[in-house]
Amino acid sequence: MNVETFWELIELCRRQAKGRNARLAWLRTDLSRRTQEEIVEFQLCLDQLTRQAFTWELVAAAERIFGGRCSDDDFDYFGLWMVGLGGEVFGRAVLDPDALADAPEVLALTGRHWRAWGEDWPGWELLDYVASEAFGLVAGDADECGEDFYAAVQAQRGEQVASRGLAGEHWNVRDEVEAARRLPRLSAMFPLSDDS
Repeated sequence: MNVETFWELIELCRRQAKGRNARLAWLRTDLSRRTQEEIVEFQLCLDQLTRQAFTWELVAAAERIFGGRCSDDDFDYFGLWMVGLGGEVFGRAVLDPDALADAPEVLALTGRHWRAWGEDWPGWELLDYVASEAFGLVAGDADECGEDFYAAVQAQRGEQVASRGLAGEHWNVRDEVEAARRLPRLSAMFPLSDDS
């Protein structure tokens, strides 16, 4: 599996299943029909893509969407959620984070306090575990294969471990002038308030 086939799988999943839980079940089933090597490659593609999203500009976009409060974990899960939006939306957002303003999933959040987002929450932590679960199903030991899966991922990845440092320039998303310049549409859609 390469990045192109990864995105094809994500797009097929988006068409076949609605809602995150249904999509996870669909992905788990699809991946469990593949070889262990393909499952590991899925995880490698996911890791590679989420590293592309590890930028200060996307942190600022996430902070804006989250009303000025976005923890490290929130941002990690936000990157996984962006993958779930599909290759086109993800690719545009990596190049221009303000392009997230066009995504229907982001538009659905506007005008609502983050406490009311429920199932629309812009984070998808469980996507990071679906390959491990499928690997366990293929291995015949769904509960005890985690170490084997992550060892296989590490062996396939080899020495190419990317830095977890954020790329780009850090800036304060609460600086309204700077936010309006860098993220004009997201800043208009998600005004910050003191009760963020």
